Amino acid sequence: SQLRYNLVTVTVCPSLLVFLGTLYFMSRPRKVYLVDFACYKPGPERQGTREFFMERSAKIGCFSEENLAFQKKILERSGLGQHTYFPEVVMRFPPNPCMAEARKEAETVVFGAIDELLSKTGVKAKDIGILVVNCSGFCPAPSLSAMIVNHYKLRGNIMSYNLGGMGCSAALISVDLAKQLLQPHPNSYALVMSMENITLYWYFGNDRSMLVSNCLFRMGGAAILLSNRSSDRRRSKYQLIHTVRTHKGADDRCYNCILQREDDTKRVGVSLSKDLMAVAGEALTTNITILAPLVLPMSEKLLFFATLVAKKVFKMKIEPYIPDFKLAFEHFCIHAGGRAVLDELEKNLELSQWHMEPSRMTLYRFGNTSSSSSWYGLAYSEAKGRMRKGDRTWQIAFGSGFKCNSAVWQALRTINPAKEKNPWIDEIHEFPVRVPRVAPVDLKAP
Repeated sequence: SQLRYNLVTVTVCPSLLVFLGTLYFMSRPRKVYLVDFACYKPGPERQGTREFFMERSAKIGCFSEENLAFQKKILERSGLGQHTYFPEVVMRFPPNPCMAEARKEAETVVFGAIDELLSKTGVKAKDIGILVVNCSGFCPAPSLSAMIVNHYKLRGNIMSYNLGGMGCSAALISVDLAKQLLQPHPNSYALVMSMENITLYWYFGNDRSMLVSNCLFRMGGAAILLSNRSSDRRRSKYQLIHTVRTHKGADDRCYNCILQREDDTKRVGVSLSKDLMAVAGEALTTNITILAPLVLPMSEKLLFFATLVAKKVFKMKIEPYIPDFKLAFEHFCIHAGGRAVLDELEKNLELSQWHMEPSRMTLYRFGNTSSSSSWYGLAYSEAKGRMRKGDRTWQIAFGSGFKCNSAVWQALRTINPAKEKNPWIDEIHEFPVRVPRVAPVDLKAP
């Protein structure tokens, strides 16, 4: 009987250990790697100066003199430089915003970014198992994701998603969705494509709340390749550590602060309310309340939660404690939505000019490229040779809804800019530049 007992023990215990080990390895979250990414850079024929923008706006003939002066004032204080990019429909006169032109812009940006990404990674299109595309203002049928499947002849069982109307924070929503889809599907690649379509977003009316978008939004997009293959760790640039999504849409003021609607003359545009900055601040506070415990050192956590308890439980009238996120991150890639947004975050997070440089230079060089702007910021940090192995990066984005989303990445290797194909690489020696608070638009310039 003793022999039988020992035999059972010897048989059962290893089997149980194998079972528990298998269960552990199958149930733990799969690591998600960012193999590489590519930001689309249009050709020089798409470049337009601030003077070009004003000349075109005046020539179209649909804006009043007062609203031309308003656009000039916004543009002079926008933080945008002289070499941002416009789609063909804006460059031509007269403009002809239509479905065909919108498709042309989408194909140019999407195929340009994905072609470069596939070239950089060496991954074949048929190896991609997950596709997530986000574009707020252009939702054709077939979808943009179907357009990509058709162009690259992706496989028939691909998991394809097309996100529309989710605003400037949608790139990080797409990354989070791809992360969730990679968990139950081992050895998979996920392609994320983030862009905005300016062709049908251009507003030709005189509602001032809708004219700001014309002054800020520009052409661009980014393609990102994610992988859960352990064999890809060595060649990947980053590992995805956290994603945090917060949504303030239950509040009417937050929901309506960015709204696509018709003006009094039935022209469609995107209206930005005066509450936008206050709403963005509230959304950021909600987001960092969730993110802070995940990333901050213990000393900062204690101070943060002590203040939170004093305010929420004991109803003490004290300012909320803003943790020092510079202790948690080496790099910050903030959505380059506009100068006011960047100024507010620099102040609230107590960031230095060095930390803000990637986002400010992105706004200056490329304008507001919507959901893809934080990727241009990350590309800037790489082109500057700032990214070292182990460095942590915080991507922050805001968007209609109202949403604030975060992604935390850790560099798996030091990025050598000399070996990078990057939208900044040919001109990075020219940056940073000083961006004046007011950059006069010379209407006499050619």
